[in-house]
Amino acid sequence: MQHDVVLIPGDGIGPEVAEATRRVLAASGAEINWIERHAGLAAIDRGADTVLPATTIEAIKKYGTALKGPCTTPIGGGFSSVNVALRKTLNLYGAVRPVRSIDGIKTRYTDIDIVVIRENTEGLYSGIENRITEGVVTSLKVATLEACERIARFAFRYARSRGRKKVTAFHKANIMKLSDGLFLDCAKRVHEAEFNDILYDEHIIDAGSMRLVQNPSQYDIILCENLYGDVISDLCSGLVGGLGVTPGANFGDDHAVFEAVHGSAPDIAGRNVANPLALIASAVLMLRHLAEKTGDESLFSARERIRAAYGEALSAGEKTRDLGGELGTREFADALIARMR
Repeated sequence: MQHDVVLIPGDGIGPEVAEATRRVLAASGAEINWIERHAGLAAIDRGADTVLPATTIEAIKKYGTALKGPCTTPIGGGFSSVNVALRKTLNLYGAVRPVRSIDGIKTRYTDIDIVVIRENTEGLYSGIENRITEGVVTSLKVATLEACERIARFAFRYARSRGRKKVTAFHKANIMKLSDGLFLDCAKRVHEAEFNDILYDEHIIDAGSMRLVQNPSQYDIILCENLYGDVISDLCSGLVGGLGVTPGANFGDDHAVFEAVHGSAPDIAGRNVANPLALIASAVLMLRHLAEKTGDESLFSARERIRAAYGEALSAGEKTRDLGGELGTREFADALIARMR
């Protein structure tokens, strides 16, 4: 069974890691028909008048699933975030970032297995900012009953479907009593009404961050509003080797976009040194999604072949430079492909 997937290579190192991922998936036996579209500076370079062209959005709506490389977002000015716009436009409200210890990557911890679930459409990332007067700006944090209930239900459903035992909400409701208070109220109400088979607790985010670095094994699923989820998922990535090895997925009711959560790293673009593992691992998440969606059991096999290949390669010392190895982007993909032959 062939599956149509939109591929957005992205900017900077994006095209390199996307090509490596495409090659690895082909070697795994997964039958993917790639529909290439563009976003970010890559779209502008190809003549688009916006960083998120309508043709890209239309393709994702048509085919339902996309794999996306990193897109450049300017700091402090310039155009708005492509990632934020994509999530809002397609209503990709549920971000899922699994963070697991990986064989062959030595870190302080050996037993990390956490999933960060992040509300993806509102909060401070709504981008509602105003300049009141010279030297004074405001930023509005948005929380709605609908979105808070929706992400809570999404998190508990995810926990149940994956055999997870506990959901912990991170918050700052001691200070932001209305916005974070609503987030907590919705999580508690959804838990009590529909998911009392799943354990639930709440941690203030600063204390929770301390607990994460002291003893991450106490966490299973961490539920966050938008900004907190962005920060906490990156913190958790640092526990297992960094952003170069951790995948990401964004789910809505009708569409799903899988992406590496690291940046476009223009300073190393075109040098064949970027680690493609984060995008490869995101594609592994995509294969599971497609398998569950279509019933194609062969995708589960392809997924396991890729996971085994990168576990064996890393354990054998076949690593990119960010992990202390010597392999380039293409050579790391070659190493995985060789282990799947």
